[in-house]
Amino acid sequence: MEKLDGEAGSYVLHVNGVPSSSITLSDPQRLDFEYLDWMRRSIDVQLPDRTVRAAHIGAAGCALARALNSARPGSKQTAIDIDAKLLDFARDWFDLPRSPALALRAGDGAVEIGKFRPDTLDVLVRDAFDHDSVPASLQSSEFFASCAEAVKDSGIYVANVPDTGDHRVLRSELRSLGDHFAHLAAATEPAILKGRRRGNVVVLASNTPLDTGGLDRSLRTAASSATFLAGAGLRSRLGL
Repeated sequence: MEKLDGEAGSYVLHVNGVPSSSITLSDPQRLDFEYLDWMRRSIDVQLPDRTVRAAHIGAAGCALARALNSARPGSKQTAIDIDAKLLDFARDWFDLPRSPALALRAGDGAVEIGKFRPDTLDVLVRDAFDHDSVPASLQSSEFFASCAEAVKDSGIYVANVPDTGDHRVLRSELRSLGDHFAHLAAATEPAILKGRRRGNVVVLASNTPLDTGGLDRSLRTAASSATFLAGAGLRSRLGL
């Protein structure tokens, strides 16, 4: 864990040498990682002003879960991570909310998603990595089918997809998600979309139409502006 210079109570958590969470103890709504801000904005646009039942596959320091808990009191969340020790450390270090506000569960996300009752989740976040790639079990058609079963039709699936510039992984995930969700979108920096560098792409999926206008406005005006793609624009830009 790295303490940020000149930032009292601010830390970056590294997992397997990769920066995985940025936490400011005094300000749970501060999300320094741009893709987490895009995720939070997407949830806020699609599910405004309400408590949520949320699950996070890939917990790390629970930065997004902390932000949602602070902004939406009364919400119930479950954070799942395959590393039980990491969950213990996060609970000790970051003053996380207690269950039922935030329950921590050690296990394989590909297995644990099947333990949620159908149509119970408003928000499902997948932000899990094995070093710098997503485990294959969390990219399979079977996993996406389980996600679609657990998420309410009015809910939203949100994923962090690593893109190396060729969009191969991104296309594969979107195509597979399209077999299980009716509406898809993606958001990232223009340079990543143009293949100039690698980085994070936020993928959204839902069985309720996405508020494309609201999402585009919110993501364009983020501290780190993101290009938002949905519908025909998404398909043509990525060759889907």
